[in-house]
Amino acid sequence: MKKKMSAPNGGARKGKGFSRDPFFVEESKKRRKIESDVIRSDSDEEYGLVSKYGIEEEEAELVEETADEKRQRVARAHLDKVRGIAAKVEEDEEEREGEREDEREGERDSRVSMLLQQEQLEDAGRVRRAIASRVQMPESSDEFRVLVKHRKSVTAVALSEDDHKGFSASKDGTILHWDVDSGKHEKYQWPSEEVLRSHGARDTQGAATRHSRQVLALAVSSDGKYLASGGLDRHIHLWDTRTRKHIQAFSGHKGPVSCLTFRQGTSELFSGAFDRTVKIWNAEDRAYITTLFGHQSEILTIDCLRKERVLTVGRDRIMQLYKVPEESRLVFRAPASSLECGCFISNDEFLSGSDDGSISLWNMLRKKPAYIMKNAHALLAANKNIEQKDRGTIPNGHIENGDHSSGSYHCQSAHSWVSSVAVCRSSDLAASGAGNGCVRLWAIESETKGIRTLFNLPLVGFVNSLAFANSGRFLVAGVGQEPRLGRWGHIQPAQNGIAVHSLELS
Repeated sequence: MKKKMSAPNGGARKGKGFSRDPFFVEESKKRRKIESDVIRSDSDEEYGLVSKYGIEEEEAELVEETADEKRQRVARAHLDKVRGIAAKVEEDEEEREGEREDEREGERDSRVSMLLQQEQLEDAGRVRRAIASRVQMPESSDEFRVLVKHRKSVTAVALSEDDHKGFSASKDGTILHWDVDSGKHEKYQWPSEEVLRSHGARDTQGAATRHSRQVLALAVSSDGKYLASGGLDRHIHLWDTRTRKHIQAFSGHKGPVSCLTFRQGTSELFSGAFDRTVKIWNAEDRAYITTLFGHQSEILTIDCLRKERVLTVGRDRIMQLYKVPEESRLVFRAPASSLECGCFISNDEFLSGSDDGSISLWNMLRKKPAYIMKNAHALLAANKNIEQKDRGTIPNGHIENGDHSSGSYHCQSAHSWVSSVAVCRSSDLAASGAGNGCVRLWAIESETKGIRTLFNLPLVGFVNSLAFANSGRFLVAGVGQEPRLGRWGHIQPAQNGIAVHSLELS
């Protein structure tokens, strides 16, 4: 009765009258053998007897770097660089007698924090560097030097973030990658039609049998990895600057792509075209994001800083500021002229050039210009041959630019159009170019909300594009015998190419 009653309560119990089943005994022996084998393999690993595949996997894990680790490494390198600058400044200063070591370390840390804050404010556009007052008057021997030559008129110029490399494009479809110091250049090779289709290009439409090679716009990313080009084929071509190979073709515009810009510090690309739209792309992901509308005519120029704000200028005499996150836009109308170009000064101020030869200073809080500089590139009566040799100041009156007689209206009015403007990043130094024979430097005065003339830099030809070095040490101009978007003017003595002028700063 005891044996029968114990079974329902949990099975057979161990006792003197019970014997273990041999099946379970054998299984426990096998299990102990497997466990001992596992223990022996672990002990082998402790003595270094690891398989080849395990070593390769561990090495791959060590080599592969995550995004957070890369971000930390870049931040540490930047912090070490700033600390080096602070240490150099401290070495230049005279050591005070009786100063303790902890006090010097505290001053060094405070200097590092001040440099980091200043750099962050400059990148964000909240502070403006005073460079215009430091620019020295050029000597008679100082002039533009031709760095790179093109067969046809240069249409676009772009500089890398470190100011060491430059990119230029012309009407013949040539894209050059050149060194700022030496002038050595390399040419980008266009791929075949089959490769373009495999990279995303659509077939040509209409009577065209192949993609047009004429380039109208260039833009380089902040990290220097990507170069974007756009032109008459209605595509945006993405290039790898390290290998100079074509990697992607973005299609979507229904008109020629006239302007491009990268958002600072990101791979976000903005494009404007003759189809009156602005499209946003991601170069890193090779993806299309969205389209912005608002213009009633062709878009001519586009610009963007670190914020997600896009400034566009169109032939409809309208300049628009798109606030992408808020999905809103501000409209600025020119008083009585057609706008030709524009660029950011800061997040709240911008500069524009018109076909009547005037330059306007705008503020985000006003729908009309805060200041207008008339006849910024007036064509003097004694300078009708465009070969300007006098470095004197061009008067700023209120008369019409050029000779508007029936025989010379089209030529000389085109020479006075402000075809390009540029601003040195986070500074008060600006430049403008036209076809009247000189590039003009301007000082943007924040207190009086005005523009002041600095110097004239003689340069023969149509200045279709301008780019400042981030340090303000030199100015690059893309020059041609014809305007960027047409052939309504021609200057025979001009030389198609890239001209560089160094700026001496006190």
